[in-house]
Amino acid sequence: MKHAFLTTAAAALMAIGTHTSAETLKMSHVRPQDTTIDTELRAFSAAVSDATGGGLSVKLFPASALGDYTTVQERISVGAIDMATQPAATAADRRMQISSFPYLAGNWEQARAVYGPGGAVREVMAELYAEQEITMLAAYPVYFGGISLNVENPAAGSVDPNGIKVRVPGIKSFQLTGEALGYIPAPIPFSEAFTAVQTGVVDGVIGSGAEGYYASFRDVTKTYIPANTHFEVWYMIISNESLASLSDEDQSALIEQAQAFEATRWDVAEADQQRSEQRLVDELGATVISLSDAELAAMAAKVRSDVWPAVLEDVGADWGRAILDKVAAAAE
Repeated sequence: MKHAFLTTAAAALMAIGTHTSAETLKMSHVRPQDTTIDTELRAFSAAVSDATGGGLSVKLFPASALGDYTTVQERISVGAIDMATQPAATAADRRMQISSFPYLAGNWEQARAVYGPGGAVREVMAELYAEQEITMLAAYPVYFGGISLNVENPAAGSVDPNGIKVRVPGIKSFQLTGEALGYIPAPIPFSEAFTAVQTGVVDGVIGSGAEGYYASFRDVTKTYIPANTHFEVWYMIISNESLASLSDEDQSALIEQAQAFEATRWDVAEADQQRSEQRLVDELGATVISLSDAELAAMAAKVRSDVWPAVLEDVGADWGRAILDKVAAAAE
């Protein structure tokens, strides 16, 4: 029995030695296990391991297990956490609000031009991360935002006041967007949002998209309006310290696989959004309101007129306007 114990202990020590000989990076993300992003990041992790012959591995921590995304970004900047794929935390730098600017892109082609490789917002976000000692490895397009309601809205395509009260995140751009689209915005923390809709404190939610509403508000979504309120994009980021600790070969492999991860996502994201919208119909019996191009254009025009000036003041008018000018030029 003693011999068996020693043999087992020796085997365990050998296993530990084998494990620590490889470099392991910890990556946080915000969705639960087995969601789309979790599945795609597992494939990315496997690709990194294959590309480095097992010399580098990426260990995932789903569902914000390493902390809220704001905290995680702060910890990445000081090297306490290696990596994350998540929204930009505007608390670190208010200029990062440019990433979720309302109605900056009107369709997937425009979104790719703005947020994809070489895009104006993509480039400036990389610069803002760099100021925090963080390297952006990839952008992760999620979806266009919409409006989830627990009631009907007969005038879903109108921007006239409708008397419907909606929960919005405590972010200026979302509050002003809700108001510009005719709703009564109520800033409520995400942790309290579902109960607020369920108990009738508010009639719905602005700030997410079909995938997010299915995940978190499926029992209180009777109407979904794909109003393209904002384009949700997350970023794969790594601490400069963690990146510098890798060999040149492993750095190259990680960067190459991150680029492949992003390219694949751009190819499937639009169809993924459509599937999420269809799930609301097929599984929940919700009504998805189809808006005309003219209605979407009117919404965009109202928000750009009413909301953009206020948000530009928040991020720095001259700085923000220069980026919006680049976006407009790229769209021509």
